[in-house]
Amino acid sequence: MELRLDGISHSYSETEVLSEIALDIPSGRIACLVGPSGCGKSTLLRFIGGLERPSQGRVLQGGAPPEGCLNPLTYVFQDFALLPWRTVYGNISLVLEDHGIRGQAADAIIADVLGRTRLGDFSNALPKQLSGGMKQRVAIARALAVKPAVMLMDEPLSALDAQTRELLIDDLVSLWTRTPFTAVYVTHNLAEAVRLGHMIVVLSRRPGRIREIVHLEKPIDQRGYADRELETIQKHLWTLMRDEARAADAELMDG
Repeated sequence: MELRLDGISHSYSETEVLSEIALDIPSGRIACLVGPSGCGKSTLLRFIGGLERPSQGRVLQGGAPPEGCLNPLTYVFQDFALLPWRTVYGNISLVLEDHGIRGQAADAIIADVLGRTRLGDFSNALPKQLSGGMKQRVAIARALAVKPAVMLMDEPLSALDAQTRELLIDDLVSLWTRTPFTAVYVTHNLAEAVRLGHMIVVLSRRPGRIREIVHLEKPIDQRGYADRELETIQKHLWTLMRDEARAADAELMDG
């Protein structure tokens, strides 16, 4: 499924948060949103997901969802959002229960997503028995279980240590390579953006406007850890953001 953001603007009382965001995200592509703190990245994601409505503009969806899609738009959050009293199986089955899917039908779906996220041996584990990286794998498996048309990912790796983050990036690359999906991925980490994004949308400080859209041509499964081309793109992104990031931090401190 493709997305079109048509003139999204928004204000909270007297504070203008976003201004005239126009963006097309093709089907099967990952769009990474980056920008200074407070520029409206997560707010924009909420509009895309329908959790809030913008003051102006609209979000349009185009194309057919994948076969068997239960939730066209599905979130993956920073804090995992797992129920501590449910096992890995139980946390994933919850989203299927909402659609009346139980028994053998649920078993087949859950076995598939556990295999794809390398969690097959942890079906009966509780969240407290899992590492942070494994908890986020469960959250990703739960999102995949509903066969979403679009994954909305709000800084999903920011709470993890550097090593675990790199492993999860590899996992996401592997998942997309096997079954390409559309995603909007919010991050402060430019290295994540250049590893995962087909397009990187750079927002200005508040009110967030699109400063530049950087398109990456190299396939995501061919991007290495010490790729000079990616390092060059990352430096370019930081050049775009550096002064505004400093100004945004100063505003937050003053606030």
